[in-house]
Amino acid sequence: MRLNINKQRSLWWGVSLVVILAGLVAMGISWQRYGAPLRPSLDFVGGTRLQLQRDCSKPENCAKPIDINAVRQVMTERGLGNSSIQLVTDERGQQGISIRTNTLDVEERTQLQQALTKEIGTFDPKATQIDTVGPLIGQQLLSSGLIALLVSFAGIIIYLSLRFQLDYAIFAIVALFHDVLITTGIFGILGLVQGTEVDSLFIVALLTITGFSVNDTVVIYDRIRETLKVSPDLPIDQVVDNAVNQTLGRSINTTLTVLLTLLTLFIFGGETLKNFALALMIGFGAGAYSSIFIASTLLSLWRERTGGQSQNSDQLSVESE
Repeated sequence: MRLNINKQRSLWWGVSLVVILAGLVAMGISWQRYGAPLRPSLDFVGGTRLQLQRDCSKPENCAKPIDINAVRQVMTERGLGNSSIQLVTDERGQQGISIRTNTLDVEERTQLQQALTKEIGTFDPKATQIDTVGPLIGQQLLSSGLIALLVSFAGIIIYLSLRFQLDYAIFAIVALFHDVLITTGIFGILGLVQGTEVDSLFIVALLTITGFSVNDTVVIYDRIRETLKVSPDLPIDQVVDNAVNQTLGRSINTTLTVLLTLLTLFIFGGETLKNFALALMIGFGAGAYSSIFIASTLLSLWRERTGGQSQNSDQLSVESE
């Protein structure tokens, strides 16, 4: 099967645009609700998170489902009515609650647990999880992660400009922004629909996605450059189509292999790594798509409009002399 990607590039760009716009709308709604484009975890905003699981070994303790309104009433009575409350279910189907609230000291947490115990039943101390993060640490994590992301983008631009040409580097960065927007947009939607939060591992996932995506793009760019050396008179759209088709099998096989590994991590890696694995799966899929359908087609259009192909041919002939 041979892909003629340049003939249908409007379709590829349209698909990406729809997904990105949906994500931007979700992030805008999230900004109004949470003060951030994505629903932040305690890593970024600070506070206390309690995850409490009922002890079903006690008779009648789990006879009735947890009433989230009753939990919210308890929180409101203690001046914590603005807390985020979610029902959670473990692998055995037993219900519990996850509460994200203002920073609580030991005494406040103990009193809250006692009040919740009276209302919905005894909790299993072995399954209780309590995390507290200060707002200053959360701000430092966020700023450090964003700086790392920007530095990686700058490094990629410099590297690709030296290895190829500036226009190659620019469209590779456009593809990276595409991948980041797709990933953050989907997490914005998940934050509104399922209450999915992003933590410091999400920044790590974005950095990993940029590295994977640019590697795929470099492979295609290398093939474009090699084809231009051999056949400098070929139309640039044909050169790009040839390069994509020659590397397509490698791109698909690599991406599928990684996605299968990440799927295993998502299913069996536990709650802590689930969102990390999900972000990587979304980002790696978007990265393969952008390398094939975004970065290469944008380069082709640019060279068609600017006559860059003939300039490249002249440069190659000078290098051969």
